[in-house]
Amino acid sequence: MRDSRPQSLEHLFDETQDKSVLRQVQQRATVLVKLNRAVRGVLPAALHPWVRVANYRQSILVLEAANASWLMRLRYEQSALLSALRAQILPSLTAIDIRINPALAAKGSEIDQESSKQTAKEVKSGRALSVASAQALLDVADRSPEKLKKIIERLASRAGESGTR
Repeated sequence: MRDSRPQSLEHLFDETQDKSVLRQVQQRATVLVKLNRAVRGVLPAALHPWVRVANYRQSILVLEAANASWLMRLRYEQSALLSALRAQILPSLTAIDIRINPALAAKGSEIDQESSKQTAKEVKSGRALSVASAQALLDVADRSPEKLKKIIERLASRAGESGTR
């Protein structure tokens, strides 16, 4: 059982000790961040927002997945991930344990939405309507009903403009 007696805060922040509690926590967090980067380097990009390293203990890597579908996708990658991590940084790795963490789903969807917004901005900024395309649209507009004709003509009038406003 852990020592549950009250301790002074000075004990936590004691920089002179190599075994201070906060130093150990910081070192552990640094190791997990490096492991997370290594795992992301091996996994397909589609899994990045939905998977993260939770822990590494007793030669077992614990990963968290956002939901059961991402867990199954990760299981398909598990043997390749195990081999790659053994070869790169963890030769003592014996197994990978995968668990579901629903909180990761909310964070992953935020990241996914931000990346899709970024992609949309990149696509918008590169759009331009050529003169030939505008002429083709005007030809289609001539054979269209009045309401649709106005819309197509307005679109064709943007020929030569860049997509940025």
